[in-house]
Amino acid sequence: MEQTEPPAPGAPAGLRERKKQRTREALLRVALELFTTKGYEQTTIDEIADAVEVSQRTFFRYFASKEEAAFAVHDLVESQFFTALESRPAHESPFEAMRGAVLASWDSISLTIEDVVPVDLYMRICQVIESSPALLAIHLRRSAELEDRIAHLIAVREGLDVDTDPRPRVAVAAFDGVMRATGRIWGQGEDLSIASMRAVTLTHLDQIGPALAGNWRTKDAHGL
Repeated sequence: MEQTEPPAPGAPAGLRERKKQRTREALLRVALELFTTKGYEQTTIDEIADAVEVSQRTFFRYFASKEEAAFAVHDLVESQFFTALESRPAHESPFEAMRGAVLASWDSISLTIEDVVPVDLYMRICQVIESSPALLAIHLRRSAELEDRIAHLIAVREGLDVDTDPRPRVAVAAFDGVMRATGRIWGQGEDLSIASMRAVTLTHLDQIGPALAGNWRTKDAHGL
């Protein structure tokens, strides 16, 4: 296997950066492969480093923990969503802006990811996260942090004070709740393609308005 330790300090700066990038990508790819085949909790940092033929110390140069490696591509995708949301037209309502941003992100996700890891590997780690109690707990904590960032951005878009007006947090909580629900539904299915995730996401996002505003009860539910 090709040695991926960082080059000697005397190497040209451009070569050093390319070597570092290749080392990080190799560690990330191996980590995600092990998480999806062996299990997150069962995989050790030593195993990841050994598979890439680097030291544990080298692993920690690129990732603070297994958790950081597990969610590294998620960070990239979430950053893309946040950037897309920032650029949405000012006339869109909060839900329209968030819907447009997430769909735009899914439309370009292959280009975003494929330079780092294979797209199918990212989709598999998404499924593992949904089915792993340890990773799901981390995911929920990170989602709460992302919700707060999005709520602040929505407040700025709407000219509101997020600390005194509850609407940005309520809107983002509803949106993020739908996204979590679609993730669970998609993760339980057999089609793990991007197209499938996008379709499930779109179907559920389009129900936010009707679900909140409508009366769901049938005549039978009223006892008539």
